[in-house]
Order: sequence, then structure tokens, then C-alpha cells
Amino acid sequence: MNRGLADPVLALSGWAALVATLLPAAEPVRVLLVVVFLVLCPGAAAVRAGTPVSRPGARPGSDGRERESARLEAAVLTVALSLAIGALVAEAFFLSRSFTAARALATLAAVTTLLVLTRRLRRRRARTTDDGGPVVPPNPAPDGAPPDPARPDRAPSDPARPRPGPLRRTRRVTPALALAVALALTAAGCGGGAAVPQLSPSSPSAAPSSPSGGSAGPPPAPAAPGPWHQVFDDEFSGTSLDTSHWATCYDWNVNGCTNAGNHETEWYLPSQVTVGGGLLNLTAQRLSTTGSDGVHYPWRSGMVSTGRDSWYANPRHTFTYGYFAARIKVPAGAGFFPAFWLMPASRTTPPELDVIEFIGGTRTAVMTVHWVGPGGKDLHEGKHYVGAADYSAGYHVFALDWEKNSLTWYIDGVARLSLTEHVPHVPMEVLLTLAVGFPSAPPASADSAVMRTDWVRIWQH
Repeated sequence: MNRGLADPVLALSGWAALVATLLPAAEPVRVLLVVVFLVLCPGAAAVRAGTPVSRPGARPGSDGRERESARLEAAVLTVALSLAIGALVAEAFFLSRSFTAARALATLAAVTTLLVLTRRLRRRRARTTDDGGPVVPPNPAPDGAPPDPARPDRAPSDPARPRPGPLRRTRRVTPALALAVALALTAAGCGGGAAVPQLSPSSPSAAPSSPSGGSAGPPPAPAAPGPWHQVFDDEFSGTSLDTSHWATCYDWNVNGCTNAGNHETEWYLPSQVTVGGGLLNLTAQRLSTTGSDGVHYPWRSGMVSTGRDSWYANPRHTFTYGYFAARIKVPAGAGFFPAFWLMPASRTTPPELDVIEFIGGTRTAVMTVHWVGPGGKDLHEGKHYVGAADYSAGYHVFALDWEKNSLTWYIDGVARLSLTEHVPHVPMEVLLTLAVGFPSAPPASADSAVMRTDWVRIWQH
């Protein structure tokens, strides 16, 4: 690359990588820009900033092997420094529980740009010194005395002055390489004792992160590009439901409730909602129940909502846009309808955002957006994503990035569906429900089912 272009390219590389994070997660351009920047650019800027500035008239050494050796060591140093700087920045955000990919990239981009500016400032100063007139020798001869041929001191502009060739430059670089290795080892050592947040593995057979199912360590950052700040978090770490966060029915609660629109066969009751062992448990039981609507229901079940206790009450929490995530283990078997979803605070649907639903089985995850069509018709668009194994075999992180102009669904940190039309723009409540009987009744052999939730977390810009 032209040396005159190297500094501008390095200065802009981090910002280009940051902009690239706006592309879909698997986009090759995004992957290429981010990886090249992280592996090469911060270290290259640091190496260039620490390299002595060449003065006019300086000539490199003529030994080809020495030049190749210097280039190789500079390349190793570049990668080592990049990885060390990246590790330290990431660890700082992880330990403060504020890590996002965009935040780390922005910090590294700023560091890289500052290093480039530092080098350019040094070059400008060196140029000013060279252009400002003759440089006085560091140890001039006394007035009137003849020059001492044994005196090694010469003016820097004197062509006869010995110049540092590649071998001398290599000796100057070597301590920096040792420093980079030390930084990398320090970062690794410090990070060994820290709990690094991880998204759940993408395999549908993933096991809980702790024996009880509750997660350990800091919360994982959103898989979607940020910046983000957390606005809601329930780890279910107590022994009872936090009623400041959750109601146990829909907004039309009268001593329980159901969703008649789906012809479901459960009646939701607070007794079917329990918290223990770091988990929220929604339990469906085949137990004959008569609802306050006078209808007989063969099942009773549990649900939670950030909405109201009753029709005229105020909702606890509503959200317009954000990143909504929950770590859930759905019950096995047909006839159960577990869901993590959002409905308007206006109490009517559509619109509706279904982060995840399992309809008629647990091998296929359903992600959907609903909107009002002509004549008030409920229209919808989404995707049925078939996993490699049954989702009921383990815990999984289901998430939705709801932006002003787009919707992106994630399963275990991997984007599975993106839409840019019919995006809702109204405040919504968050719900976890375990319905029964939609689209068909459970088999006669099924008497109960439990939907377990490890945590629910919401971020916004």
C-alpha cells in the first residue's frame, strides 16, 4: 500500500467496521471488515506510532535478509498488539457488565485513530525541525578549534552520520514485542477468574448453564448491534414472583382469565405461577376448573405479563422498541402452546410481536409479526424455523430486536428472520404464556407440563 494512504486507511478502518455491524450478522462484508480490523489495525497503528520517524535523506539498510526479518517481526508484533488491545478493551467492558460489540468496536476505532494522529503529529514536528535551518551538533568543537576527527558527534543532516538500518530497527522493536506478549498474558490471566457472559449454544440440545437451570455470571449482551442499555431484568432469584414486574393474567383479569380467541382450554390462575431455584415455572395441569366467565375448562395453567392486574389498572411496564430476550425451556409434547410475545398496552391486538411460539410441537420455532389489514383483518408474516433437535431438550435464548424500521428474530444469538415491513410503533407489554389446547388438545396420557424461564432481559438504545 502507498505509505501516504496507510495512515488514513488505518484511521478509518475501525469506523468502517463499526458501520459494518449494521449489516446482517452473517453478511460476508461485515465479517471481513470486522475481522481484518480486530486482527490487524489497532496493532498496526501502535507499531507505526512507536516506530522512529524517518528524516529526509535517511536510507534503509541494504541487507535484504535484515529487511525481511524486520518485516516479519513487525507483522507478528502487529497481530500480537491488536489481540492484546482488543482483549483488554473487551475485558474492561465485560467486567463492568456493559459489553456490546458496537461499544468495543467504537473504543478500538477511537484508540486506532488516536494512535494514527499521534504518529502524524510526530512526523510534523520532525519535519519542522528539519526545515528550520541547520541543526547544531550535539557536542560542537570549541570556537577556533579544529574539528576532532575522533569525535563521533555529527549534525543529523550530515550524510556521513551513521543511520540505523533494519538491524537497529529490529532491536528497537523487540522490547515492544515482549510488551505485547506480556499484555496478552496479563489480559488472559485477569480474564481467567472473571465470569464471561455467553449466549446459549445454538444447538437445540443445549443443557442448562447450571444444575438447577439458573444461569451464572453477568448477563449476555444483545446479539444485535448497539449501543444498548438495560431497562428491565428479572433473574427469578427469589422464592416468589416479583409482582412489581409481573401480573399473572391478561388485562381482562377477573379472578383468572383465558384467551378465547384461540379457543384455548386452560384457565390462567396465579397458583400455577411459581419461582424457585432461579427459575420462573408456569405449570399446566389437567384439573377441571370453572372460570369467572362461567365456562368449564379441563386445564388450568400459568402466565405472566408486564401489564395490568385488571382492566382499569395501569400496566407495570410497557416498551416501544428494544431488544427482548429470555432463556426458556419449553415443555415437550403436543397440545401445549408455550409463547414469549408482546401485545399492545391498548389491550387489543393486532399489532402483535411473537418472539417465539411452539404450535403443535417443539421441533419448530415460530416467529411472527401481526398487523391490521383491510377491514380490520388480522394479517401476519413470519417464519417456521426447524431446529436440529427438539427444543424441549434444553434451554435456549429467544430474542427479538424491535427497531423503528426493522424486526430481527434471534435464536441462541443467531439471526433467523429479518423483516422491514409492518413494524409496530405502539407501546407493548411483555408476556410469557403456557396455553393448552391450541391447535389441538394434548393426548389423554398428558396430565401436566411446565414451561421454565431462567431470565427475562430487555435493552433499549
